Parts: sequence; structure tokens; C-alpha cells
Amino acid sequence: MKKLLRFGIAGGLGFLVDAGVLALLLHVTSLGPFLARLIAIALAMASTWFFNRTFTFGRSGHSLAVEGFRYGSVGVTAALLNYGLYSALLLRLPDLQPLAAVVLSTAASMLFSFFGYSRFVFRGD
Repeated sequence: MKKLLRFGIAGGLGFLVDAGVLALLLHVTSLGPFLARLIAIALAMASTWFFNRTFTFGRSGHSLAVEGFRYGSVGVTAALLNYGLYSALLLRLPDLQPLAAVVLSTAASMLFSFFGYSRFVFRGD
């Protein structure tokens, strides 16, 4: 349970980095919302990786490059899962509020991420 709590803290940290970097880039550059968001997501994923490997799961025993690739793979897959579930819920249940769809899809992708990170990234083979 302690790992799940720390994982939630990492997710909150990632959200703050994502939103903060996005707001900063939109304010001080002319990158636009799409390119700025890609940069923000990359920095958020790096911050959650650092937090998770330091405080949540510990180092994996793999090289930093292998661990980073695995972490990114799970993160991108979880993001696609989240968006796919969100879209499917709204298409199949037209009366469902978008915020409710966000909550449901995020909960599912969070579970996927937790098990992906704990079993595939930080397992340590």
C-alpha cells in the first residue's frame, strides 16, 4: 500500500510539472500549445521516473537507458489507454459527463501504469 501511495504522489508531482511547464512555455515562448505540451509531458515523465526510481520502487538493476526506455514505453502505452478509454466511454455513453470519463479512464490507466512500472520497469530481473 505504501508503494501505491508513493506512486500517487509521483503522479501528482508529474501533473504539477506538466501543467507548470506548459503554462511557463506558453507564457514565455511562441511554441504554441501542442509543441509546448510535448515538452511538458516529456519533463513530467522524467520527473515521475526519477521519483518512482528513488522513492517508490527503487532502481531496477537494468542500465539507465534500458530502464528509461521501459518507463517511457509503459508511460506512452498508459497515456494511449487513458485516451482510448476516455473516448470509448464518451462514444458509448453519450450522457456521461466528460469529467466522469476522465476519472474512470485515469483510474484504469493508473492501475495499468502501477503494474507496468512495478513488474516491467523496476522488477530488476
